[in-house]
Amino acid sequence: MTRAPHSLGLAVAASLLLGACSAFAPPVAMPEKSPPPLDAPPAWLAPPPPAVAQAALRDWWAQFNDPVLLEMIDAAQAASPTVAAAASRIEQARASSVAAGALLLPAVNANASGTAGRTDLATPRLGLASVNLQASWELDLFGANQAGRDAAVARLQGAQASLQDARIAVAAEVGASYNALRACEALIVQTEADVRSRAETARVTELAAKAGLFAPASAALARASAAQGRSLLAGQQAQCDLRLKALVALTALDETQLRRQLAPRQAVLPVPAGIAVQTVPASALMQRPDLLAAERQIVAAAEDTAQSQALRYPRVGIAGSVGPAWLRIDNMTTTGTLWTIGPVQVSLPIFDGGTRVANVVAARARYDEAVSVYRGLIRSAVREVESALITLDSSARRVQDTRISVEGFEASLKAADARFRGGLGSLFDLEDARRSALVANSALIELQSEQVAAWINLYRALGGGWRPETDATTAAAAPK
Repeated sequence: MTRAPHSLGLAVAASLLLGACSAFAPPVAMPEKSPPPLDAPPAWLAPPPPAVAQAALRDWWAQFNDPVLLEMIDAAQAASPTVAAAASRIEQARASSVAAGALLLPAVNANASGTAGRTDLATPRLGLASVNLQASWELDLFGANQAGRDAAVARLQGAQASLQDARIAVAAEVGASYNALRACEALIVQTEADVRSRAETARVTELAAKAGLFAPASAALARASAAQGRSLLAGQQAQCDLRLKALVALTALDETQLRRQLAPRQAVLPVPAGIAVQTVPASALMQRPDLLAAERQIVAAAEDTAQSQALRYPRVGIAGSVGPAWLRIDNMTTTGTLWTIGPVQVSLPIFDGGTRVANVVAARARYDEAVSVYRGLIRSAVREVESALITLDSSARRVQDTRISVEGFEASLKAADARFRGGLGSLFDLEDARRSALVANSALIELQSEQVAAWINLYRALGGGWRPETDATTAAAAPK
């Protein structure tokens, strides 16, 4: 048995020699295993967010001061199939990383066997029993198994980041739906006031027409205006019902209970705290979990390429076993230890029709695809942040003028109504002033809702306050 180490050395040397010979195959450029730099612009071109009270992104939703919103976000994340699928992918990736790491370690199995009997009259009774441990181990000479394990860990890190991205996306969707519902309710309040005003105008005009003070056409116009207002109100109420049902679908909460919980703050638009944006885009975008997930896909693709390349070279495995055995022949018993080293198995890729090289080329192409996707995500992330900043800047500059227009049109409506009731103004002037006031009030509500939506979009674009340290620590704890 002293020649076993010598034989093992010869096998390893032969595999290395044949591996060197395979270098004459067509070369494939190996990608860098480190992720590419985050290629973001040096500075934001959009104006910074308005100077308002700011809150940390992690606690940002609490600044809405609406516990119902927080409850809806939690319920939506619990009910979301996207979040559930992302969580499932984490478990799959974790299992894959454990399996890939196991290939770097020896596989050990325990075996026990026993036999007893007498096959013919000329031979004595025979009993044989043994218990042994069998071990096998592939010598990862060219790093194929290590590359596979590193790829699995990178995919685990990406799956963990994708889960956080899914949770942030659901929170932003609930916040946007909630904001839209409150804006819709505020528009209902405005429309109801307009309907009451139109109905009163129609009543007064009808009485005046019957008294001969107005022409019948004026009464018909007033009735038409009142009917139009009721139609607008019915349409607005339907819109609000649809928005509420969208929230019910997102959160899986009981609709009756949700209506009751939302009622105390009906028609009150949320006023979120501001969000500080880091001046360096690369630093700001590092908070986005979707970018980390895409980056980890690049690392995994690079490791896949390295693994495919390593599989072009010889593979060496060694096995062995050791354990006690018992032999009994009639009344004689013999015990001892049985052991083996080997066989040493060397797999030499000689001819496969180009399969292994094709696998390397395909893995390298997937790496290039992952890099392209990553760069596209960076461009999209920059656009999303700057779009939100532009919207916030635009709405902040418009809100003051919109408030002035609301005050002016409200004053004009009051004056037109007073003139009409005093018999000095026409119904046409009153209706025109009413339409202008309604449009101005609706524009202010929509502008305020637009501001909230822009803050929510900025929250989403900046990664929702997520930090990669927690997920990185979790992935680092994966079995090696």
